[in-house]
Amino acid sequence: MSETLLDCVEIEPSEAARCSVIWLHGLGASGHDFEPVVPHLGVDELALRFVFPHAPKRAVTINGGFIMPAWYDIRVMSLSRDVDEQGVRDSARQVSELIQRENERGIPTEKIVIAGFSQGGALALHVGLRHPERLAGIVALSTYLVCDESLEDERAEKNEKTPIFQAHGSRDPMVKPAAGQLAYDRLNSLGYSMEFKSYPMGHEVCPQEIIDIGAALRRMLG
Repeated sequence: MSETLLDCVEIEPSEAARCSVIWLHGLGASGHDFEPVVPHLGVDELALRFVFPHAPKRAVTINGGFIMPAWYDIRVMSLSRDVDEQGVRDSARQVSELIQRENERGIPTEKIVIAGFSQGGALALHVGLRHPERLAGIVALSTYLVCDESLEDERAEKNEKTPIFQAHGSRDPMVKPAAGQLAYDRLNSLGYSMEFKSYPMGHEVCPQEIIDIGAALRRMLG
């Protein structure tokens, strides 16, 4: 493990944590972004620790090179996104170090969910599908696939049956619904255990989605 872990916002349960969710924010946001969602998930009985890391700051090409919190650079806004693969892999390594830290704090990998929204969701899929130890689940919100061309060679056998909850807004102008559908179809074709839900919303989350995420976490971790 490197000497410098990502800075994180953490929410501890009222009793000793038995499970963890590592939740990755979207482009330009921070670890505080999904902090307010936690009380509305209805998962108190799981003794669940939430870990919300802050992405490093870097220049983002699609935003005119502006420096902002980002898991990787995005060069072109296509359905599959033209991204900086090395940036993806560097961030994936940092997320894997957070998984290792949870292990060291007594949470086994099979009791850890990797979640993320938009760019964070793409990274959650990248990490979760390739992690060598079985995870409890992956939550991929309003997102797409990155580094798909290497997935079949790199995917981990132990996570081939890991449940994936995917959600998307049917009116999303930032990550088009077609991008989410493309990710779903690709993963479904590879035999992953997929659940896909669509909501009448834009690039955001809505109350029903939060309820459904909570239900998915209870299935994955209960």
